[in-house]
Amino acid sequence: MDFLQPGTWSDALAAKAERPAAVPIAGGTDVMVEMNFDRHRPEALLDLTRVEGLAAWDTDDGPVRLGAGVTYSRVITELGDRLPGLAMASRTVGSPQIRNRGTVGGNLGSASPAGDAHPVLLATDAVVEVESAANGVRHISIGDFFTGVKRNALAPDELIAAVRLPAASGPQQYAKIGTRNAMVIAVAAFGLALHPAERRVGTGIGSAAPTPRRAPAAEQYAATALDEANLWDSRDPLPPSIATRFGDLVAEAAAPIDDVRGTARYRVHCLSVLARRTLLWAWAEYRRDETGKG
Repeated sequence: MDFLQPGTWSDALAAKAERPAAVPIAGGTDVMVEMNFDRHRPEALLDLTRVEGLAAWDTDDGPVRLGAGVTYSRVITELGDRLPGLAMASRTVGSPQIRNRGTVGGNLGSASPAGDAHPVLLATDAVVEVESAANGVRHISIGDFFTGVKRNALAPDELIAAVRLPAASGPQQYAKIGTRNAMVIAVAAFGLALHPAERRVGTGIGSAAPTPRRAPAAEQYAATALDEANLWDSRDPLPPSIATRFGDLVAEAAAPIDDVRGTARYRVHCLSVLARRTLLWAWAEYRRDETGKG
């Protein structure tokens, strides 16, 4: 196995163009597990840890541009106010050691249906910035990024440079169910974002379909129900019936399987409960924030 260690982004793109089968590695929290269990033995590893800029984030053009090498720990400590949902999801990732090494960019590259960052990225309309030496930069909507089980829309010569997320304009939530409280792969996960200025609700489902996905019917129902009841303006309590129906529609959007972590039926039930609870939690926060962020 070859080990490639470029020092610049242009060198990394050139190496990927020359060796498309080279697997990028930064934190190594997914890649090394696959290798240690002999599930995957790549012909080359492309180490990105020395590439300057990948571990930086900025807000120069409005949205938060989160470099592919920014760790979960830094999302928690540096971006909790701007990206609260992603910070919540980051807190559930592995152990402190894993959070110190693992990155959102790596999570996207692995494209696991159970990736903790994915539901929030979907709920907040993230955009993945990718680049190749031949074709330059392109931006992929997060809804188009996941193409199958552990498959994504990257071309063979492309690398993930960053992910772009709008700073939160309203409350965000993330919750997951696992076989224990910590250091666990989700049985089911759900991300939610309120967008008060646009009077809409964003959703993201994890670990309950071949790919992470939204729940469009639930989003449309919640936005319409909140608008028709004038709740965006009044900030009155959320009727339980709205939260319950929202949860049911989220569960209907899933396509889970039975596996060692849980049954399909259990996952559907979990999603219904998680969606209902996160909407109630987010709405309670929205009511407390009388000035509004949107």
